[in-house]
Amino acid sequence: MNSSPDRTAAAPASRHSPLHIALVCNTAWAIYTYRRGLLRALTQAGARVTVIAPRDRTFEPLTEMGCRCVALPVASKSTNPLDDLRTLRDLLKHYRALRPNVVFHYTIKPNIYGSIAAWLARTPSVAVTTGLGYVFIQKSRAAQIAKRLYRFAFRFPREIWFLNRDDETAFREENLLAHPERARLLHGEGVDLDDFPFTPLPARDSFTFVLIGRLLWDKGVGEYVEAARALRARYPHARFQLLGPVGVDNPSAISRDEVAAWEREGVIEYLGETADVRPYIAAADCVVLPSYREGVPRTLMEASAMGRPIVATDVPGCREVVAEGVNGLLCAARDAASLTDALARMLNLGNAERAAMAGRGRKKIEKEFDERVVVQRYRELIQGIAGSTF
Repeated sequence: MNSSPDRTAAAPASRHSPLHIALVCNTAWAIYTYRRGLLRALTQAGARVTVIAPRDRTFEPLTEMGCRCVALPVASKSTNPLDDLRTLRDLLKHYRALRPNVVFHYTIKPNIYGSIAAWLARTPSVAVTTGLGYVFIQKSRAAQIAKRLYRFAFRFPREIWFLNRDDETAFREENLLAHPERARLLHGEGVDLDDFPFTPLPARDSFTFVLIGRLLWDKGVGEYVEAARALRARYPHARFQLLGPVGVDNPSAISRDEVAAWEREGVIEYLGETADVRPYIAAADCVVLPSYREGVPRTLMEASAMGRPIVATDVPGCREVVAEGVNGLLCAARDAASLTDALARMLNLGNAERAAMAGRGRKKIEKEFDERVVVQRYRELIQGIAGSTF
């Protein structure tokens, strides 16, 4: 850890002042869905946990887990600096009132404005870059501004965690880290192996692909639809499903009307959104994610843990989980023809080959992405900052 003077030294948590951890994200849903193992470990050990995020339907289950939820307006689509200043102001107010021992920031705006607010509030913070999104996908003016903001804000966190080596390399090459020695590789946020047990592939004549995630153009949904159109005539037994929220607060969001048009065309089955993806993974023969860039996608870890072959793009994040020919197939990003070819190859594999992929996928997740290893990293960091652990 950097030995330079730091304004954010934390007082050790004592018996009279229990460990208090705050997690900040642009959606409470992501905290609940992706970090439940960490929340469970913290609350069961008696730590106070505060989730600061826009209010959504997961406030209730988070509260039932023992977390305190604080609503935070975050205008993810907005480029209006006044909206971002309000986010910064609100976070500063919350940190000064709550005085957590450590605050963890996830996603772009919490990473940037939360890191600044935590420094102003003398609160130690950690930035977790869950994926670089539009900042490294697009060449827009907004993306360039975001990089400059990253460069300024990332001088303040105690550590900056990256989920894959490509993202860390991108930040280093673009000189976005004022303190490069504070960067750490987390290698994904892990998956609960008990919650996502191995499930044998369905025995049937039809074949179901499913794409799970927020419905964004950057997730490759458009290429998936094009591939489905191209394959329907050749493989009439194949079904193509979408599972996840539409019209989300993101510059790359797909509208419900666009999805409805695909449904009317008969090319796509839209399954809506769910708090529990396991039945949908179990009902599928293959999980697809043609994303343009990821951190380390939870969907693919969960799918592979449950023994589902994967088709994904050969991009940062996806290739952390998918090894070509081992537990799935890789294709080129932004390339519907390449995706079409990969899906056709998956359809043409024999049942025994797909079953072998399924078994190898489970072993890969057990070896590389066990959530318990990730929770231990949190324990060690909190111990180092707060002098107490959980």
